[in-house]
Amino acid sequence: MKKVWQPGPAAFSFWIALVYFPAHDLVRRPSWPDVLGLAVVVAAYLLTVRAAFTGRPRAAVLLLTVLAVATFALCAASGGKWLYLCPVLSIACGVVLRGRVLSLTLAVVTLTSMVITYWRAGGEDVTAAVAAVSWGTFTAGVVVYVTLKLFATIAELHETRQELARAAVAEERLRFSRDLHDLLGHTLSLMVVKAEAVRRLIPRDAEAAAAQAGDIQTIGREALTEVRAAVAGYRGRGFADELAAARVALEDAGVRAVVTLDEVRPAPDADELLGWAVREGVTNVVRHARATRCQITLTGRKEEIVLEIGNDGVTGRGPRPADREHGSDGVTGRGHRPAERGHGSDGSAEQQRQRGLAGRENRGHGLAGLAERAAAAGARFEAGALPGGRFALTMAVPR
Repeated sequence: MKKVWQPGPAAFSFWIALVYFPAHDLVRRPSWPDVLGLAVVVAAYLLTVRAAFTGRPRAAVLLLTVLAVATFALCAASGGKWLYLCPVLSIACGVVLRGRVLSLTLAVVTLTSMVITYWRAGGEDVTAAVAAVSWGTFTAGVVVYVTLKLFATIAELHETRQELARAAVAEERLRFSRDLHDLLGHTLSLMVVKAEAVRRLIPRDAEAAAAQAGDIQTIGREALTEVRAAVAGYRGRGFADELAAARVALEDAGVRAVVTLDEVRPAPDADELLGWAVREGVTNVVRHARATRCQITLTGRKEEIVLEIGNDGVTGRGPRPADREHGSDGVTGRGHRPAERGHGSDGSAEQQRQRGLAGRENRGHGLAGLAERAAAAGARFEAGALPGGRFALTMAVPR
């Protein structure tokens, strides 16, 4: 991960150049106590800044205290250009301290510099001198604090953006895997069932086996088309297309479809979600239920559009016609019932066992994926068994 540049000790060490002004006075009027005091100020400032940026807060506070004592002592003793040391002390405070402690410290440092300036300045320009020193001292610490806070915020925002990018990638991977399951899960399970039928039919009826093999080829080609569409960013065929495919699938499965639709125009995202709900709901009816009737209702309400898919196949009623004839793949309606007409013995316990295994592999995953889609879109989703051997799926999308 690329990190944002952060200021370090070098970025603030150069402010020690402000000691040039009192040092210039020392060259003109040498004083060994002042030289020693100025050396203490320079060393304490540089060590304070370094300790603050190397994660040693206690040492930084101790050195800051030494710097403050030396600065005020020199300013009180000499005044004049030595007052340039007050902004140096304020900068060190902005580097080391944070929050309320910094505010109180800057207030104390500023007031102390004002008192010393008033005491040492004298003359008619005392007011201007006090104002200049106090303003320079206070703003130096504030600017340093704001600068460090700004860089810290930038770094935090950068890290947050990186984290959001990683989360978006993970979410997209989850979405794509969910899409592939919804597109191919039931289709592949049907191909397994039909392949088993081909294997069992070859010794008895080559023509019926060839028809089943043709179904597998057709299903495979359509599945490949769906995968390519998904890779290209396609998320679903929409409600109208899925409903048309669902009618064919239910008819092939021997389930009577009762469709009631209000005249509504859902938004593109809502239309896509309703299409997925039809696909998954009707696929579950065809693959897992023993239904004779499936009711699909689309109702337009004030704040939402409600899709309800119900069937009467919760309780066992014996094998469905689709199970006896292997004639449906769920929503896509690609089955051909005549292919096995007259071969009811091949709807045997072994073949139904294979179909049951395929169904158990996928059971629950499709509804879970649909629930995830609904949650992401802010829609309301419910699915479960009802009294009287019925099962209902409800998807309510906001208008």
